[in-house]
Amino acid sequence: MMNSTRSSFWSNGSIPLIEPELLSSIIGVASDIALVVSGNGVILSVLLNRNETSFGNLAHWEGRSIREFLTIDSIPKFDAIQSDYKNGKAPTKSVELNHTDNAVWEFPVRYSFHPFGAEQSLLMLGRDLRPIAETQQQLVQAQMSLEQGYESRREFDARYRLLLRTVHDAVVFVSVTDGRVKDANEPAAALLGTTRDELVGASFAQEFRDKRREEFIDGLVNTSFSDAAAGVEVQTRRSRKKVVVTPSVFRAGGERVLICRLTTSGDVSAKHDELSVNLNMLFDKGADAVLFTSITGVIHACNDSFLDLIDAAHLVDIKGRNLSEFLGRGQIDMSVLIENARRSGQMRLYSTKLMNDYGSKTAIEMSATYLDDRNEPELGFVIRDATRVDAMRKAPLQGAEESSRNVMELVGSATLKEIVTETTDVVEKMCIETAVSLTRNNRVAAAEMLGLSRQSLYVKLRKYGLLSKETDGDA
Repeated sequence: MMNSTRSSFWSNGSIPLIEPELLSSIIGVASDIALVVSGNGVILSVLLNRNETSFGNLAHWEGRSIREFLTIDSIPKFDAIQSDYKNGKAPTKSVELNHTDNAVWEFPVRYSFHPFGAEQSLLMLGRDLRPIAETQQQLVQAQMSLEQGYESRREFDARYRLLLRTVHDAVVFVSVTDGRVKDANEPAAALLGTTRDELVGASFAQEFRDKRREEFIDGLVNTSFSDAAAGVEVQTRRSRKKVVVTPSVFRAGGERVLICRLTTSGDVSAKHDELSVNLNMLFDKGADAVLFTSITGVIHACNDSFLDLIDAAHLVDIKGRNLSEFLGRGQIDMSVLIENARRSGQMRLYSTKLMNDYGSKTAIEMSATYLDDRNEPELGFVIRDATRVDAMRKAPLQGAEESSRNVMELVGSATLKEIVTETTDVVEKMCIETAVSLTRNNRVAAAEMLGLSRQSLYVKLRKYGLLSKETDGDA
């Protein structure tokens, strides 16, 4: 027996014999699993480390051939070791064997082999390799993830470089921290009167006249956060051109970066033409209320006229709320507007009431337009106060008085029940015609507005001869 200190303590016979029960405990602690295998491969004993519970109960291994619990690729390894041992060649190297039990699970174990007792028995002391295998698997998966990340980054970088090279707009990337140019394309360098190689890494503020770095970068950041579409007008230092810088801020790698689009004053004036200025002025100061919502009715923007109609102080008070909260018939009105706007692109002169948070109602006429020129379509509404128009509609009392006289003339010529039935049919027909007209012949929306089922509405339409007037819009 070899030892590191060259001491004869282990070989001079001074060590007392180890008790059998202590020997099994020592072997169990010294290894994760220990097997005593006879010369013909039968498992005589199985010892497990008390701290190792993942093996489960292996008592059924005893008395059976070890080959029953080895994978196909491990059986030849064990046979080779046992053959060498029988031929007088003691095994000196550890060997990895894979165990299996009823093909349900398997685990790898690295065994060292030691002669044990008589009949050419072997003591196999094993270390569980599953933690190592799991660690290796995790390392492989981490390596694969890194490789995939590198591939994705290379692909993204290639797309970014190609886009920056082929786009005709002048684009510059500027670090907010130090104000230096991180990247730029050739049109930007040409506009600033330099080359791309000289521009990258240089201070962006130095490319313009009378601009200090900190003030200039702070101004660009503040402009990017404002709602105004216009940028910052500056003059280039080399070419003396008037340029408008339109900035946007984004964060990459924990650093804020400005992406600046450079346009000449001529391009800006062409873009912000007279029509755009007039439309902005009309939105801000127009007499009619204008608002824009999502396709589901969530308010995104509105002008002061709409705020006046609902007695709201600021856009912040209503932004993010649904327009149906302010309509007299709530979600019914909203569903009719959305359905007809999506179906035909627009809906005109829809009459309803606008209600504020204090319960006050205002008669309105509104039109809706479906804006589908973007990735996420929106709805645009123009709303007009119809209080005077509504009053004028209700003004002719002579017609009402005449209708009352016509009803009173029926007294004596018909019973009260017949008179009430006749007038009820007239009112019911008028209500149905109004609902069908408001919903643009959308029978589903009309039935919902009247509180009827769709089948009941069809029965009444057939009763009053209204089915033949228009084709069914929702069929």
